[in-house]
Amino acid sequence: MEVIETIVIQSTEVAEKETVVSSVDSDKTKAEFIWTLQATWHLVNTRLEMDQAFDQPVCKKKKLWETVAEQVNTKLRESEATDVTVKAYECDLKWRNMLATYRKNSERAKRLGAASVHWEFFKAMHEVLGKSREEIEAQRRAKLSGTRVGKAMASKRFTPILPNPPTTTTTTTTAACTARPPQDVLQLYMELQERKMNMWAQQKALEERKIEAINNLAQAISSLAQKNSTQVSKDGL
Repeated sequence: MEVIETIVIQSTEVAEKETVVSSVDSDKTKAEFIWTLQATWHLVNTRLEMDQAFDQPVCKKKKLWETVAEQVNTKLRESEATDVTVKAYECDLKWRNMLATYRKNSERAKRLGAASVHWEFFKAMHEVLGKSREEIEAQRRAKLSGTRVGKAMASKRFTPILPNPPTTTTTTTTAACTARPPQDVLQLYMELQERKMNMWAQQKALEERKIEAINNLAQAISSLAQKNSTQVSKDGL
């Protein structure tokens, strides 16, 4: 009889423990956001649609990622896929991981051809992120055309500085190396001006990031101070 009672008591304790563990696991699973294939596609499509906004030299990425998270949550609610909402930082982290996978597949496509890539998101991402060098250069020139330098170049209100003509023409190769056509000088001038503009934009973006980081730190310190004062008042009571 004692043996039977002991077995019953142990089995009851094990059952209680298993019940507690399963309830904790279910609560944890319910609180976490799981990236399903549908949710990942919503993230990819939303992020690619906002690629031009993310590509601006001066932009608040935190606000943009909050917008991405809101749109992903809206699409998931419409399809009733899940009742757990995704956070902005979760979208940012997931996209960084997907970019790393995209770059690996992009290198594989260059070496072995596009048919060697079987990643389901590669085609959609490559159509937006895999821009050719000519397209990027055309976009830069379009941005430059609206500036003062671009307008001056368009109206030809400048005198290009040409190199001195060679004194002696020993061979055709020497003449070709020393004589530089005017269009090359114009291209060099445009590149120098573009580099200056990019450096200024990067410096401005860096300063804005510093200011934003300082403001976030000040808010965190203020919030921590308020929590400490509240805790001290509660302890006093």
